[in-house]
Parts: sequence; C-alpha cells; structure tokens
Amino acid sequence: MAVGTILCASYWSAWSAREASIEQDRLFKDGSDDYVNMEEMRSSIVNINMLSAFMFVVVASGFLVMLYKLMSYWFIEVLVVLFCIGGIEGLQTCLVAFLSCFRWFQHAGESYVKFPFFGAVSYLTLALSPFCMAFAVFWAVHRRMSYAWIGQNILGIALITTVLQIVHVPNLKVGTVLLSCAFLYDIFWVFVSKKWFNESVMIVVARGGKSGEDGIPMLLKIPRMFDPWGGYSVIGFGDIILPGLLVAFSKRYDWLAKKNLQTGYFLWAMSAYGLGLLITYVALNMMDGHGQPALLYIVPFILGNWL
Repeated sequence: MAVGTILCASYWSAWSAREASIEQDRLFKDGSDDYVNMEEMRSSIVNINMLSAFMFVVVASGFLVMLYKLMSYWFIEVLVVLFCIGGIEGLQTCLVAFLSCFRWFQHAGESYVKFPFFGAVSYLTLALSPFCMAFAVFWAVHRRMSYAWIGQNILGIALITTVLQIVHVPNLKVGTVLLSCAFLYDIFWVFVSKKWFNESVMIVVARGGKSGEDGIPMLLKIPRMFDPWGGYSVIGFGDIILPGLLVAFSKRYDWLAKKNLQTGYFLWAMSAYGLGLLITYVALNMMDGHGQPALLYIVPFILGNWL
C-alpha cells in the first residue's frame, strides 16, 4: 500500500507540475491576463525550505511528546475527528481530480460557484462532498469493527496522496536535510527514548497507550495473515510522506528534464523505498514483532540512490 500510494502520488505531482509549466509558458508567450491566475495556482503549492527541514525535528518531537503525555480515550477521539477532517479533504481532492479526467464530469469540474469564506468551489466538489463526509462518519462510527481498517486505509491513502500533491521538496539539498532529520528523529523516539521514559515513546503512541483504543488513526494497517502474533501490520503516515516527498521530487525532475524511466531517478528512488520497506518488515519479524523505526532502513536507501 505504501509503495502504491507513493507511486500514484508521484505521477500525479509530476503530471500537475508539467501541465502547469506548459500552461505557464503558453500564457507568457501569448501575453494573456490569465498568467496572473497561474501564479495564484502555483501559490497553492507549499515548498519546504531549509529552515522548515531543520525545524521538523523540534516540531515533530514536541507533538509526539504531547501525544504521549495526553494519550487518553478522549484525546484519541479528538485525533479521530482531525483525521476525518483531513480524510474528507483528501478523498474529495482525489475524487475530483480523478473524475475530472472523464469528459462526462469535465463541465462540472470546471464550473464554479462562490461561497463566503470558501471562495470558488466547483459543482463537482459540491456533489462529492456529502459522499466523502458520509464515508468518514461511517468509518468513525464503526472504527472498532473488524473491517474498519479498509475505510481507515482509504481515508489515509487519500490524505497522504493529497499532501504529496500539495507539499513539495524544491531541491535535493532540502530533501536530504529533511530525511536526515527524520532519520535521527525516528531512531531517537523508538530506541533512545526508552532511557528517559522507560518505554519507547513512538511505539506507545502508535499503539494508543492506555487509551483503550487500537492505536492512533494516522496509520495504514492490514491484518496479519498466518502470523502467530496476530494483530495488524502498520506503517505510520510519516514513513510514507517523508520519503515520498523526495520520491515525488525525483519524478517531477525526470519529467521536466525529459528523462525516461530507464535514465531517470524515479525508478531507482521507488525501488530504494520498496527495498527499505522490505528490510523493515524483515527486521520486524527477526525482532519477534517489536516495533522498528522504518526510516532507519528506508532513508539510507533513498539518499544512497542519489549518490
């Protein structure tokens, strides 16, 4: 699931970047007034700068400790609400983008109505919003059922894909710093934090602590088949989004530089991520199911791909 999510998000990000570049060049050559609108569209993309990459460790660590200290039934409920809001937005964005590719929905996707505070909203978005909200509410109400992992994964994948579409790494230098910081962050909070907290903070938070819930919702999960430990195999959003930012960058670079799949970086980046993830699960089984920091294995492969 993680590999497929990054694969789809990378192609979507690269396609959007290439289409925006082509349209911008056309409008600039034509001297069209719509060039200003293109600049506004580009402003919706969030580029991570060097300071943000360094600050990731501080902000993420603070948020993780807050989760650890405040973990309770009611706090999990708050996280579920936040997850549903993000999932609704992500699912809506993905469905609108997908359906807009079909001519039957193009007119609805290109026709807008203005609302106070929300601005211009397409008719297609308005039509899909009730379905997305109903889907998220249904999952939230039935999230303790055995089949709830399916809905959680759908909302999670849609959210991750949307994040990778909106948030970009502008260059390799920033991507390297970001992943290096994430590498140290993951190792510290899985292994080193035991010395100060007498338990792994990352693992406790992922499992939901003493909240009585089956972990936080910001995970992709799938039931373990033929596994003596039972339960679920899980991967956190950060283990997908952070490496995915650099993988998506490699695809955008390849397309804009007109490199094919064999000569570009994307195929190697995807292979590196898949191999790192595979080794993570091998290590997980060798350690009798004890949690492992996925970025410990993924980041060296991803960054080594660019050397």
